[in-house]
Amino acid sequence: MTAKSSSQSKQRGPKDVDAYLASMPDDCRKALQGIRKAIRAAAPEAEEAFVYGVPGFKLAGQSLACYAGFKHHCGFYPMSPAVIRAHASELKKYEISKGTIRFQADRSLSAALVKKLVRARAAELKKKSG
Repeated sequence: MTAKSSSQSKQRGPKDVDAYLASMPDDCRKALQGIRKAIRAAAPEAEEAFVYGVPGFKLAGQSLACYAGFKHHCGFYPMSPAVIRAHASELKKYEISKGTIRFQADRSLSAALVKKLVRARAAELKKKSG
C-alpha cells in the first residue's frame, strides 16, 4: 500500500469536474455549468483544476476563479477581494464577502458579469507576474 500525498488526502468528493457537476441538483448544476462556460470563454488559456477542493481554473499556475454548489446556495470565487470590491456595485443583488459571491441557483450571475470578473482577475494575475 502506498501513502496518499497530503493534497490527495485533503480533497473530498469527486476529483473530476464533470462528476462534481453530476452530483449537484439540476438547478444548481445548470447554474454552475453556466459559470464554468463563462470562465472558459473569458480565459480560454486557463487550465481547469480543483482549487481548495472545488472546481475552478488556474492561469499560469495561479488560482483564477472557482465555483461550488452547496445545500442552500451556490458560490463564485474570483480569488481576489480587490476584484469583488471593484465590482461591488454590480454585485449588489448577491451576498458578498471578502472572497465570495453567494447566489441562489435560480438567480445565478450572468455570463457577462462572470466574464468581467474573470478578466479583471486575469489582469490582476498578469500584473503581479509581470
